Amino acid sequence: MLSILLILAFAAVFHGILGRTRSILSGRKGPKILQPVYNLVLLFRKGEVISLDSGKIFQLAPTVSFAAVLTASLMTPFGKCGTVISFHGDFVLFAYLMALSRFAMILGALDTASSFEGMGASREALYGMLAEPAFFVLAGTFAMLTGHNSFAEIFGFFDTANMSALIPGLLAAFAFFLMLLVETGRLPVDDPRTHLELTMIHEVMILDYSGFDLALIHIAGYIKAAVYSALTVLCVLPGSLHDAVYMPLFIILIVIIPVFTGFFESFRARNRLQRNPSYILTMTVMAIVSFVTAAII
Repeated sequence: MLSILLILAFAAVFHGILGRTRSILSGRKGPKILQPVYNLVLLFRKGEVISLDSGKIFQLAPTVSFAAVLTASLMTPFGKCGTVISFHGDFVLFAYLMALSRFAMILGALDTASSFEGMGASREALYGMLAEPAFFVLAGTFAMLTGHNSFAEIFGFFDTANMSALIPGLLAAFAFFLMLLVETGRLPVDDPRTHLELTMIHEVMILDYSGFDLALIHIAGYIKAAVYSALTVLCVLPGSLHDAVYMPLFIILIVIIPVFTGFFESFRARNRLQRNPSYILTMTVMAIVSFVTAAII
């Protein structure tokens, strides 16, 4: 139970740390770290405006997406705190829950009768299709290295202090970090601050949402960022460390993720849309190299 509480706590500050980092690097004071939480409170207090052209799918999509992401987070270890749900092959359900979240939002965007949101849904479907193979290749790599097939057992036995696991772990961490950028719509794949509909992806899909539903969508995105940050750190942190050293080091490294993301976005331009597919396929290449390296070593 502690793992999900820590994931939610980190999800609450992830975008605040990222935004503060970007502000400092641009010479501004910037918003408070908990500003995204305050924004969510305001959204929960606001009413909703629902288009007469939209249907029930549009109204159900945010709830389904949020429920899927929250359930997937129950299978994600946070350091050595374990998981709320763990069983053989749970990473398969994790992947399909993340896909269900994406699928629900795509259907919700298509149900608005808006050509702009349909355009964003098409891009989202393409990017999700390109990103999923990398996750399964990485899961297979970790299962091969540890002899286990659940997240809790895999990262409980995965130890980068062993040279046979260090290189695959570093490659996997890089792939998971790219996955974080894609799943949460960050630069260079997408720009959450853009106002040009022709280049929007995630943002254009939620243009018609407001109030409670919009808050659920943002919360799901925050949890995704926390989950993929945890997986990134788990790939590089030696599991053989003592708990008294492991958890503080895990907290430090996971906080570095949004700081590094903010630093990365401050000096990185957005990709042209034509380049995004090849950029996303970099994850699959890293995953395959990680698998081959693990098999050879």
